[in-house]
Amino acid sequence: MLLGALLGLLVLGGAGTAAAHAALKSTDPEDAAVLKSAPRHITLTFTESVGLLDDSFRVLDPDNRRVHIGEAEHAKGRSDTASVTLPAKLAKGTYVVAWRVVSADSHPVGGAFTFSVGKASATVAPVDTGPVENPATAALYNIARYLAYLAVALVIGTAAFVALCRPADRGPLRKPLVAGWWVLLGSTLALLALRAPYETGTGPATAFDASAFTRTLTGRPGLALLARLALLLTAAAFAVRLRKRDAWPRPLLAAGTALAVALALTWAASEHASAGIQVPVAMASSVLHLLAMAVWLGGLTALLILLHRSEVPPAAVARFSRIAFASVAVLVVTGVYQSWRGLGSWSALTETTYGRLLVVKLAAVVLLLTAAGLSRRWTVRLLTADAETAVRERVPEPVGGPPASAPQEPAAAAAGGASRRSLRRSVLAEVAVGVVVLVITTVLSSTLPGRAAAEAAQAPATAGGLPAASVTTIPFQVGRARGKVQITLDPGRVGDNTVQAVVFGPDGGIVTVPELRLSLTLPAQKIGPLDAKLTDQGGYWGTNSLTLPIAGTWTMKATVRTSEIDQVSVTKSVRISA
Repeated sequence: MLLGALLGLLVLGGAGTAAAHAALKSTDPEDAAVLKSAPRHITLTFTESVGLLDDSFRVLDPDNRRVHIGEAEHAKGRSDTASVTLPAKLAKGTYVVAWRVVSADSHPVGGAFTFSVGKASATVAPVDTGPVENPATAALYNIARYLAYLAVALVIGTAAFVALCRPADRGPLRKPLVAGWWVLLGSTLALLALRAPYETGTGPATAFDASAFTRTLTGRPGLALLARLALLLTAAAFAVRLRKRDAWPRPLLAAGTALAVALALTWAASEHASAGIQVPVAMASSVLHLLAMAVWLGGLTALLILLHRSEVPPAAVARFSRIAFASVAVLVVTGVYQSWRGLGSWSALTETTYGRLLVVKLAAVVLLLTAAGLSRRWTVRLLTADAETAVRERVPEPVGGPPASAPQEPAAAAAGGASRRSLRRSVLAEVAVGVVVLVITTVLSSTLPGRAAAEAAQAPATAGGLPAASVTTIPFQVGRARGKVQITLDPGRVGDNTVQAVVFGPDGGIVTVPELRLSLTLPAQKIGPLDAKLTDQGGYWGTNSLTLPIAGTWTMKATVRTSEIDQVSVTKSVRISA
């Protein structure tokens, strides 16, 4: 643990910026841009490669009518872009672009932005980002993902325990192994069926759409799930051959290891490791991390079952203790690397959802290691008691029987029984905390990493076309709600200004709030506060009648209300030119 912490200090301290998990990097036209002439294309650039859907773009004109556009495609062969062709002529006014794509690590992302032709409209069409995430589909998909993680740990861990620890009685482990296989098969089929509605944000019933299912089978996540099904069927045939064997020959042991590695690759190929920096290293690290987790936690479950149902030879417990120690070492090294790759900086630990979840996971892992330390201690005591009993059984008794003053054998047996009961309790604690760690890991795999958030935040937020307006971004946090307000003052000079204020969530998507107030103060001249009197324009807050009388550095104060009782006020300086 100390070496892992030192490695984390060295690596995180020198981490640069990169991405893993798609976040919008830039748009062309730029957000809130006012263009002299209508553009012919809309192009979005992301922090990683993205997949396109049949309805990746929706463009609404100033009258809230759908604009007929071309088919979405990658720009100039670049997989990290999404582009669409616009009609030759567009009317003057403000257009809303809603988009939705699938990042390379299989998670759909979406959002919206605006641009204007000639001049901004007095009113703009409501932001239509397409179908929101369907609660039923999202819940079913996430449940299937959780079950898949738990099942693969049970299958690989139980098989590894049988092959490497060689318990005398393998009968009690047959049922959990079969149950884990069926759960993994069922969850994989569910993920395959729900993949299309999960990507498009529609209800579970659309899983039966033949065209959508065909698209799923040609994408990377769908292909990974198909490979997982094929591997599960191969594993079933493999297990049938081994059912009557007392030991695993080396060729079969190698074949089983290859199956486990291939199974782990189906996760690595469709999640964070498959995109971003150092993909080959990240894929190898992800596979090792998953295998080490499965061998440790699945093996713990197998050990717990045997401790409750039959006598476990201390030699088998000792072998698993050594295997568990090696698994923990692998988890520490790969976990440090994956944390560096996902975070990119120390500040991301507290400033991003990914970082805070990672802190919770680290706390759970510390509890897990504490329970593992207790298990190791009781294992040593159990081995000691067993060794003492074995020695006494080999020593011949003196003539006349054992001395009356040393009834050692009952004491040794009692010590062994107490150690076994304590070991059973500590292993149960390990399994319970391990399940929590698996759940947190599953949530982490679908959360925007800190690197991607940092790179998206560094994207320029200036308007294009006519002389640049003043664009100010103010982050806020109230309760559990976090995000930022992007405020555009056009032209950002003395006199009359148009104000557009858009609220973004932590994932970069546009969100709605019950109320948004904005005021400006010029402390140097004791002017203000001037209330901008923003009104809800349908997707953003705005006004066309903010008058700023003097140039200087103004203090902009935004008050965001996220519920009936929760609100926060944040300030930032903005320069108003003459």
